[in-house]
Amino acid sequence: MIVEKEVQPTSGWVALPMVPALVFGGIGLLIYNANAFSFSLPLMFFALLMIICGVISIFGFLAIAPNDSRVLLLFGDYRGSVKTSGFYWVNPFMAKKKLSLRVRNFETGSTTIPAKKNEAGIVIEKESHSSGRPSKVNDRDGNPIDISAVVVWKVVDTAEALFEVDDYEHFVQTQSESALRVLASRHPYDSEDHEISLRGNTLEVCDQLQQDIQERLEKAGVSVIEARISHLAYSPEIAAAMLQRQQAQAVVAARTKIVEGAVGMVQMALEHLQRDEIVELDSERRAAMVSNLLVVLCSDRHTQPVVNAGSIYH
Repeated sequence: MIVEKEVQPTSGWVALPMVPALVFGGIGLLIYNANAFSFSLPLMFFALLMIICGVISIFGFLAIAPNDSRVLLLFGDYRGSVKTSGFYWVNPFMAKKKLSLRVRNFETGSTTIPAKKNEAGIVIEKESHSSGRPSKVNDRDGNPIDISAVVVWKVVDTAEALFEVDDYEHFVQTQSESALRVLASRHPYDSEDHEISLRGNTLEVCDQLQQDIQERLEKAGVSVIEARISHLAYSPEIAAAMLQRQQAQAVVAARTKIVEGAVGMVQMALEHLQRDEIVELDSERRAAMVSNLLVVLCSDRHTQPVVNAGSIYH
């Protein structure tokens, strides 16, 4: 594994006046040698050497913007990375690979359309990205769901990102998609027994997704800052059935609460009648009263009152 080595090149402001001095000095020597009474062949070669060195030295200047970097290679040998912004001068024979350190994000399921170039190598159509499409996977219970996530990441090790993987951007997208599919198959879409589910425990699931992606991207020199689920739904073929199930569960839960409240109100009414000795009820009349109260309190429609003009027993 290649280990990143950060280097600090020579300041470009130091080398800047030397380059034109070599070029114009060589030109001056050529002119002087041509006009001299005795032509000197060594002096001519020295002047040409000064001009060639000055022209080649121009390619050694390097300007780095903030949150940008350059990976330096000398004839295929890794010599270090420059990650500090500024104006520098390096060996002009070094290959300088540009690598951005800025924070980036993408949505799983998106596709990248590469740039198109003509025969001369000129870009005629810039690189574009299509919008992300949810991935269709099965959750732990086997239900097909559509899921997608937004991953925020940045390069932290330029050497690993450039040399350990072929295309680190494509590597990040592929591994993030794979981690999301594995996570979706590990948990159910929804759960009622307080276990972790995709819909009910969003924060815990997103933290697990971030850890899973980070483990897969360690060898690529990439740090995952955030991973959040952006889309989560049942697949269209079962969405209607699952909606009916959720509605039935909601109705059952609401009825359960209504019954619990009604039983408490009946108990409170009976205790109040017995404590204040408002009326004496035998077991049969208590059962009838409880039945009537439960019907009134649990019914989803308004009840019609009936007035008893006789005694409570007729």
